[in-house]
Amino acid sequence: MIYQFKGVMKVYNILFLLLLLIPLVGWAKEAIPVAEDPEVEKRMLALTMDLRCLVCQNEPISDSRAEFSNDIRREIREQIKADKSDEEIVQFLVDRYGDFILYNPPMKSTTLLLWFGPIALFVIALGALIVHLRRRRVQVKEIALSPEQLARAEALLNEEKKGKKV
Repeated sequence: MIYQFKGVMKVYNILFLLLLLIPLVGWAKEAIPVAEDPEVEKRMLALTMDLRCLVCQNEPISDSRAEFSNDIRREIREQIKADKSDEEIVQFLVDRYGDFILYNPPMKSTTLLLWFGPIALFVIALGALIVHLRRRRVQVKEIALSPEQLARAEALLNEEKKGKKV
């Protein structure tokens, strides 16, 4: 009788474990295809490589997983399907989000500081360094010691040497 009970318990344990695994099967999903049209996807990826994610700011939209980037990719796919050119799509995004969305913003009056700011800061820093070094050179003067001061310095050094020998 005990042997029958152990056999039944093994069956119940196996059934219980199988019941625990059933919800895991429900979580598994089929992979969503990247795009219905691979040409649209290829063009969208080429466009998004040069666009900045406004949420991540240092990541292109093509690599970003932010919700904003997903929305922009969806919008670009829709515009590609509407037969818009790459220039029209980029201009739409620039009109909507400004030049900051572009990794290479155009040269215009509002972006001059962006283009030439680093060069200007480097020139200013280099000029400040040169001025500082020239002033420092003028401030450092060679002072000549009098004969009394030299004799006193020698006496102090001799005392120090005698102290070390003892």
